[in-house]
Amino acid sequence: MQYTSHYQSPLGKLLLAADEEGLIGIWFEGQKHFSKGLANDCSEQEVPILTDTKKWLNLYFAGKAPHWEIPIHFIGTEFQKEVWKFIKEISYGETATYGEIARKLAQSKGIPQMSAQAVGNAVERNPIAILVPCHRVVGANGNLTGYAAGLERKKALLGLERP
Repeated sequence: MQYTSHYQSPLGKLLLAADEEGLIGIWFEGQKHFSKGLANDCSEQEVPILTDTKKWLNLYFAGKAPHWEIPIHFIGTEFQKEVWKFIKEISYGETATYGEIARKLAQSKGIPQMSAQAVGNAVERNPIAILVPCHRVVGANGNLTGYAAGLERKKALLGLERP
């Protein structure tokens, strides 16, 4: 069973979703790929993982790095899940480029190279905004590029993480 709840962030309303295994989604209302993967029969219900996620988000939006993990259940292709795991490892206040992620992924697979564009496509489909911090992925020269919830939100999220 999938459960949903809403959270009013300073950057707009978020839809949170979870199942028995973990958090499966955080989307800004109206963003690209909004609620993709949610079952039609999900229940709007406050379950412990969604309550914990809201506490995590409260700290985050207060400008503090939350120091506990929310269980995550990635739903996507194997390639997407691999990319999302790399994104999840980008530290609070840090950024990584699509190319850096592609190189790390290629190295982990023992292959000579990986397409940064393929990584970008997976990043765009990340269903768990903020906790899987795709806003920390930037272009080759540190340029802010693509963010499913809009570049203004990406700038704001990165700004929250910088002193």
